[in-house]
Amino acid sequence: MIPTIEWKNGAVRMLDQSLLPNQVKYIDCRSFERVAQGIKSLKIRGAPAIGIAAAMGIALAAQPIKAKNIFEFKKKMAPVYEAFSKTRPTAVNLFWAIERMKGCVEEAEDLPIGQLKAFLVQASQKMLEEDIQINRAIGRHGNKVIQKKDTILTHCNAGSLATGGYGTALGVIRAAHESKKNIRVFADETRPVLQGGRLTAWELMEDNIDVTLITDNMAGYVMSLGRIDLCIVGADRIARNGDTANKIGTYSVAVLAKQHGIPFYVAAPLSTIDFSLKDGKGIPIEERAPSEVISIFGKILIAPKKVKVFNPAFDVTPARLITGIITEKGIFKPKDLKQLAGD
Repeated sequence: MIPTIEWKNGAVRMLDQSLLPNQVKYIDCRSFERVAQGIKSLKIRGAPAIGIAAAMGIALAAQPIKAKNIFEFKKKMAPVYEAFSKTRPTAVNLFWAIERMKGCVEEAEDLPIGQLKAFLVQASQKMLEEDIQINRAIGRHGNKVIQKKDTILTHCNAGSLATGGYGTALGVIRAAHESKKNIRVFADETRPVLQGGRLTAWELMEDNIDVTLITDNMAGYVMSLGRIDLCIVGADRIARNGDTANKIGTYSVAVLAKQHGIPFYVAAPLSTIDFSLKDGKGIPIEERAPSEVISIFGKILIAPKKVKVFNPAFDVTPARLITGIITEKGIFKPKDLKQLAGD
């Protein structure tokens, strides 16, 4: 698997996913502003990967800071946290990562400033390593719901590109493939940015996993033909009751799966569950630029230039449509998530 993000030679190196599958190119970010812009412009995307990028960006921002004491250091870091919080509002892993890095500053506040800076780099590296292990655990648990020769429908990209490595929804698929279950995958193209077509299909082909690409509006017909055994998607934020925000179009897939009696699973780490929200009504939905809808990557116009556009990046799938949520701690019915809250 090609690394999505890493700390290298004092910079945050991220794979530019906006260029895939035509070009594999890395961006070396030497300022936290560049990391934040990379998140906002979808150079890096996927909730877990966004969180890791933010953590590394915060560590990067700390390095040039000159501060006489911890109080001055914290004051200079405050705008950095604020900048990252404004990049992608729906992905809760982003805010989880920011809070975790703030906690690291508190934990190490008695260290000399130079050692504190090094500690933050180490903390961001640890988050990357933890995420890969978490994804593998999600894969092991999710593999239990996949039978030999199953065909799986997935939407958007929840693979190694969207995480520290291995993937959530695609981590489950990878685990099934590694256990020789001879599975097949249908991947929705995922308009308007085509993460399914550009990224998921590319990832699966790189791993020699049988994948067929379909347009988003073909999913119902393919299900009606009896060609789908189960659906597995990722998540950007899950409310306490199991309502799940994921890439726009996920709700439609869940409705279609319910109509056809097909199990619908969400695969996500516990850090994606927002226990502060009782249901999906409180999940903020990011709206993106009209250019994503009316053109292909801002280059080829496919609609009238001045047409009104509504472009939400995510939708919310109600818990009642979700068969189970696959986490690193096991598979839970949406109503049982609250037992993980620890209160």
